[in-house]
Amino acid sequence: MGGDIVVYMLVLLIVLILLGVHIAVALATCSALGVYLMLGSFEAAVSILSNTAYEAVRKDVFAVIPLFVLMGDIIWRSGAAADLYRICDRGMRRLPGRLAIATIAGNTVFAAVTGVSIAAAAAFSRIAYPQMKEVGYSQSFALGAVAGSACLGMLIPPSVLLIVWAILTEMSVGALFLAGLLPGLLLAVLFAGYVIIAAILKPELAPAYTEPLVTPTAEEARSEIIGGLGIVGLVLVVIGGIWTGIFTPTEAAGFGALAALVIGWIKGMRWPQLVETLFQAGRTTAPIMFLLITAQMYSRLLALGGGVNYIQGVFLGADLSPFMIMFMMMVIWIILGMLVDSVSIILLTVPIFAPIAMSLGYNPLAFAIFGILVIEAGLLTPPFGLLVYTVKGSVPDPTATLSMIFRGSVPYFMLILVAAVIVLMIPSLATWLPSVAL
Repeated sequence: MGGDIVVYMLVLLIVLILLGVHIAVALATCSALGVYLMLGSFEAAVSILSNTAYEAVRKDVFAVIPLFVLMGDIIWRSGAAADLYRICDRGMRRLPGRLAIATIAGNTVFAAVTGVSIAAAAAFSRIAYPQMKEVGYSQSFALGAVAGSACLGMLIPPSVLLIVWAILTEMSVGALFLAGLLPGLLLAVLFAGYVIIAAILKPELAPAYTEPLVTPTAEEARSEIIGGLGIVGLVLVVIGGIWTGIFTPTEAAGFGALAALVIGWIKGMRWPQLVETLFQAGRTTAPIMFLLITAQMYSRLLALGGGVNYIQGVFLGADLSPFMIMFMMMVIWIILGMLVDSVSIILLTVPIFAPIAMSLGYNPLAFAIFGILVIEAGLLTPPFGLLVYTVKGSVPDPTATLSMIFRGSVPYFMLILVAAVIVLMIPSLATWLPSVAL
């Protein structure tokens, strides 16, 4: 009976989401109703769910999310991201499509100091797109480079999606961070390769230009050194500290946020800007925390009803090959990516999909990175496409349309799926660094 109730609540959950009910409200409602139907006691259901929420909030790993979001917001608002872009631009002058590649390189490094892609999409929309348009880049090509490369922030640590996955599956946040590093670099290389090939085959997409190298002024050079070295230092503090075992992920987030505050102050941020950054980090973090609390309730419902075993039996009893089961998961994730945000997709599916993948013999780290990559592709799919809407709202160009951004993002969407399949076929890409460092 418990398995049946779980399935009914899952159907109700999908219906509520399609009707426009907020995902957190839908999760809490279905969890409360499902537990009540199983136990037959309103007081017992409330007691179980309230204890679940309390225990969820008590986990110190929850502090990682606001700290990393704060760190990324400070670096963005301080202007360090613009410094990083200019450094990458000058260092890649000889490459075809260099401005787009500089955008990808900048996003790759910037991803290592922010936990979300939205900050990267907003920053590089204002920094990189105007320059690409000025020298004659195709609008769709330029917009696609900004939106597509911003996805790197969801894979290269510290990533909020990796933290959420770790919380739901009770995996090590540090191990997942290290697991995402090589696949993230692989994805960046695939993006850059696409830009170079496209620029060579169709020069009109990214016209070459040979203006004389402009030496930055002393003030500009000072700003770039502070911003560039500051970001590199943050990467060493966060990723290096976790890798060497000096810091736990929570401690690394705390030291990273403190270092970002110092960089922001040196770059000219003062109390009004810092206060606004704190408020913005809170506005970004609060909905995620509420989602995680209700997701813990949803997980408790699955545990009480034996829902995971029930759904796992349905999948495995269908006599499908492991490849077909993985393909079905990919399709479900991509479809959900058209409807809801990435965090919500993880909350809805990972408690069910992860145990199935483990029973099929897939490495949990490799499967996590595979899942993050596929879910990450949903950031570019219509009609939801969170990053596409972020770019649209951030570019200082009224002629940049949503259709242009979606069209330019298609190659990046495909490359993300290619990277996901590569990780699934070569799990050592995800498992090697954690095995060496931890």
